[in-house]
Amino acid sequence: MVIEDVFAVVAEGTRREILGSLRAGDKAVGELVDELEVSQPTVSKHLKVLRVAGLVSMRAQGQRRYYSLNPAPLREIELWLGSFDFPAKTPPEPELAAVAPRPSTVLATAVDPATDLAGQQAFGRTVGRAAERAADLFAQLPKLRRRRD
Repeated sequence: MVIEDVFAVVAEGTRREILGSLRAGDKAVGELVDELEVSQPTVSKHLKVLRVAGLVSMRAQGQRRYYSLNPAPLREIELWLGSFDFPAKTPPEPELAAVAPRPSTVLATAVDPATDLAGQQAFGRTVGRAAERAADLFAQLPKLRRRRD
């Protein structure tokens, strides 16, 4: 999948909402319809686009179709966008560094993705910002044209 294609796919808000919803785990089309409060044909249309882009995968179980998130293309975009970040110019304040706990003393806490609504919203915002940032970058690229001999 080409990065430009992924940006085009996630530029649509409903698709970003679907991706955010699938962070909690596999969901049937009907569950997505209820959660997003949009029609079944709309959800199916967007799921097809997401599946073709490689952002979701589908498995059939009887009459139902379950979709799950495939984060690999989004990680590629994250890595690509990370190459545009610049290091901070100012060092952290000394008093903040003295108060901050040492990494060895901080315990990692488990987050249940099913109840992590803030994480889902942050994911949607991140994907949206990535799409906007990429669109801006691509808009600034020069148009290349073939020469006629």
